Amino acid sequence: MVKDLKQLLEANCGRQHELFAKYLNPQLVRVLRTISFDNNYVRADGPILYDEKGNDYLDLLAGYGVFALGRSNPKILKALHEAIDLQYPNMVQMDAPLVAGLLAERLVSYMPEGVDTVFFTNSGTESNEGAIKFARKATGRKRILFWDHAFHGLTTGSLALNGGTEFRKGFGELLPGATMIPMGDIDALKMEIEKGDVAAFIFEPIQGKGVYIASSAFHKEAEALCKKHGIIIICDEVQTGLGRTGKMFAHQHWNLNPDIVTVAKALSGGFVPVGAICYRRSIYEKVFTGMEDCVVHSNTFGRNILAMAAGLATLDIIEEDGLVDNAAKTGQIIIDGIRSMQDRYEMLSCVRGLGLMIGIEFGAPKSLKLKMGWKMVHALNKGLFSQMITVPLMKEHRILTQVAGHNVDIVKLLPPLIINEMHAERFLNAFEKVVADCHKFPGNAWAVAKNLAAAAAKSKRMAKDEERDRIIQTHSNDTAGILDDVTTTPVGGGEGI
Repeated sequence: MVKDLKQLLEANCGRQHELFAKYLNPQLVRVLRTISFDNNYVRADGPILYDEKGNDYLDLLAGYGVFALGRSNPKILKALHEAIDLQYPNMVQMDAPLVAGLLAERLVSYMPEGVDTVFFTNSGTESNEGAIKFARKATGRKRILFWDHAFHGLTTGSLALNGGTEFRKGFGELLPGATMIPMGDIDALKMEIEKGDVAAFIFEPIQGKGVYIASSAFHKEAEALCKKHGIIIICDEVQTGLGRTGKMFAHQHWNLNPDIVTVAKALSGGFVPVGAICYRRSIYEKVFTGMEDCVVHSNTFGRNILAMAAGLATLDIIEEDGLVDNAAKTGQIIIDGIRSMQDRYEMLSCVRGLGLMIGIEFGAPKSLKLKMGWKMVHALNKGLFSQMITVPLMKEHRILTQVAGHNVDIVKLLPPLIINEMHAERFLNAFEKVVADCHKFPGNAWAVAKNLAAAAAKSKRMAKDEERDRIIQTHSNDTAGILDDVTTTPVGGGEGI
C-alpha cells in the first residue's frame, strides 16, 4: 500500500538536514548550518515561506527564479490537476502530442522574427546543451564564445562555458573549442570571430553571477558582427526570461534578434521541470536533415503533459496578472530605495539590474575604522562581507536573499514577480538596518563575520574528523598510511561560505 505522503512528512518533520547530510550532500548541510539557513520550512504561499512555528519568511530568492509566480500558485495547481484527471495518453513517444504544439505556438509568439521552432527540455542546462549542439551542427564549426562570469549550467557542455573557475576546477577538459572573452569587450569578440572557426556566441542578457549588464553599444555591434560572419547568436534567457526584467524577455530591452533563445526556470510554474530551445527553422533544417534524423536530438520527458500544462498556465498567468509590468514597477521601487541610501552608507557602492533581477554591490570604505574592518573580513574570506548582509537578513528579519557569486561583495535579489510595494518596503527597511549595523565598527555585524569564519573552520575540522572515522571503519585492518594523508589534506574549498 502506498503510504500517505502528508503523514509521512509529518512523522519525519525536522529530520530533513539529518537525512540530507546522510544520503545526499553533507557539505551543503554544513553550509546551511553555518550561515543559519537551516530552517524547517513546512508551508509556502506566494512569496512567503513558513516554518513549523508559523514564522513567515519573505523569499527574495524564488528558487533561483523558478518561482516567478510565487509558490503554490492556485492557477497552476488547477491546471496540473486537470492534466492528471484527463488521463490523457502521455509520453507515447511515437506521436506528436497536441499539448506540446500548443505550448510551442505560445512561446514562438514572444520570440524575435524568424525564431519559429521549439525543442522542449527538462532544465536550463539541457536547453543550453542542445543549443550548443545545434549551433555546431548547423555551422560546421566547433568553437563557442562565452563571457567571463558567465553561468549556463553545470552539465559538461554548459559547464565548459562557465566563466567561474570555482565550478570547473578538477573536472578536466570539458568542451574543446569553448573560448572565454571579457564581458562587453567588442574588440575581443571581433578578434575571435575573425579567426573563422566560431560556431556561436552565447550570452546572458543580464549575468546571473553578479548581475552584470553589457552596454547597449556592445549589443548592437556584437549582433551586427555575428550576422556578418554567420555566427549563431544564443541568448540564454533561462533566468532572465518570462517577465523577470520588466520585459517578457530581456533581449527585448535592446531590440536584439538572436538565432536561439533558451528558456527554463519560470516556465515550470514552480511545479514541473520544463525548458525550451527556441530557434530558427534554418537551424532546424541543418540539424534534423531528413526523416532518418528526426530524433537526432531527443529526450524522454521533455514533452510530458504535466510540464506542458504548467508552461501554458504560466504564460496565461503572466499575461492576465500583469506580472511583466509589476516586475518593472516593483523592481524600480527597490532600486530607487537602495540608491536613496547610498549617501548615508559609504560601503554601499552601487545597485544595478532591470525589473526584479537586482545586484547590490559593496565597496571598500574610506573612513579609517571601517577600512580596518573591511580588510580584516576580506583577509578571513574574500566572500565573507556579503554574508554579513544575507545572514542578518535571514536571522533577524526572516528575509531570504543570496550572495551573487564566489568571492564578490554583491548581494542578489531575485524575488517572485508577484511581490508588491509592501514586500518591497519590508525588504528596504530590513536592509537599511543591516547596512547601518555594518557601518558600526567594532559592532555586532563584524562579530557575525568572525563567527561565520570560525564556524566554517570548525566545520572543516569536523569534516576531516568524519572522513577519518569513515576510513577507519572501511580500512580497519590497515589505516596508518591512509590516516596520515587525511590529516594533511584540506577538506572543502571554503568558497561557499
